[in-house]
Amino acid sequence: MKRILIPLMLVTLVLTACAPAATPPNLDQPISSGETPAPQDNPTAPADSNLLRGNAYLDSADLLTLESYPLQFMLALKGDLPTPCNQLRVDVSPPDAENKIQVDVYSLTRPDRVCAQVLKSFEENVSLGSFPSGHYTLWVNGELIAEFDA
Repeated sequence: MKRILIPLMLVTLVLTACAPAATPPNLDQPISSGETPAPQDNPTAPADSNLLRGNAYLDSADLLTLESYPLQFMLALKGDLPTPCNQLRVDVSPPDAENKIQVDVYSLTRPDRVCAQVLKSFEENVSLGSFPSGHYTLWVNGELIAEFDA
């Protein structure tokens, strides 16, 4: 009996060691590529109207000019979200009559979710696109970030 039991245990050990770990995906975790999907791009995300608006704490907001023709502009944001459950949202308004570009940076979370009260860092690059020739000002959450010419 011992002669059969030991090889059987060895075969079982080898078969279980070669099997992939079965871990279910966590759909509540944000995408780790640094890009936050828009609600329409993420079918598992609840509609924004069902979410509670919160702050996004910005450490820096920088305007980047890409080397292209016509010039393309990008906004580099770094900061923290109030909790790991909050989702970053960035709303960019087109230039107004005074060539002011308003950007609203905030977060959304589900009101029924219990979440650890720790800050979650983020880095996000938001494409602003190109603009007609002129002098523009970029405002993020009511603060002047940059003046530039397109």
